[in-house]
Amino acid sequence: MKRIIITAAFFIATLAIEAQVKTPQASPKAEIEQVVGLTQVELDYSRPTAKGRGVFGELVPYGKVWRTGANANTTVSFSDDVVIDGKTLKKGKYALYTLPKADSWDVIFYTETNNWGTPQKWDDSKVALRTTVKPETLGRKVETFTITVNNIDNDFGSLEISWEKTLIAVKFGVPTQKAAMKSIEDALAGPKADDYFSAAQYYYQSGADMNKALDWVNKAIGGKPEAPFWYLRLKSLIQAKLGDKKGAIETAKLSQAGAEKENNADYVKMNKDSILEWSKK
Repeated sequence: MKRIIITAAFFIATLAIEAQVKTPQASPKAEIEQVVGLTQVELDYSRPTAKGRGVFGELVPYGKVWRTGANANTTVSFSDDVVIDGKTLKKGKYALYTLPKADSWDVIFYTETNNWGTPQKWDDSKVALRTTVKPETLGRKVETFTITVNNIDNDFGSLEISWEKTLIAVKFGVPTQKAAMKSIEDALAGPKADDYFSAAQYYYQSGADMNKALDWVNKAIGGKPEAPFWYLRLKSLIQAKLGDKKGAIETAKLSQAGAEKENNADYVKMNKDSILEWSKK
């Protein structure tokens, strides 16, 4: 009998462990990864919802440091040093705090990231960078607190915080050119066709030296009778940028023929459109 009772108790305990109650979080967790240029940016935060409450100046008081989200620290990490408001923020992971005011916000990158909310004792020596931005008024309501990385190009991105009808944006610069140039230099010490193509493509997209870009794309093509049509497409664009419309048209026709052979409708259309455009000039 005793053995039966023990067995039954063990069975009930096992069921209790396996049948844990699951309910939605009031402020669900979000994780975002975004590449800006060549820099990896990661966000980890919890997202409260307004639910009819007034947010800034009420739920989130003006003039007090805010955890910028809910629950554990909101964190942001950068894989490279970035520049914010002319100041360098070293690569690494930071807690993201803000000090909202009616006409401006302070945005604070704090080196200690294991607090639940704000630190019990604030330590200015742990402030890696502090900047001030002007809030913008949105024409729509953001019901759930949102942080994202937006307005991305090769050299910049914006860390955007929005809730209710308020948006703040912190622009940051990334060292894409420096990293890309080093990568190009390293690769060209013993380059392959794809390395030359990538170097030429970067120079074309960033508006760098087009003569170098042309030299590199020619090396990528290497006199092959059937060069990849996307290589030829890039060469035609570089030639056009250098003012050689006749040469660009001839190269675009080769790219078009290669794309037709591979049934790539997108490149066929792009080449046709470019040939038409360059023929008018």
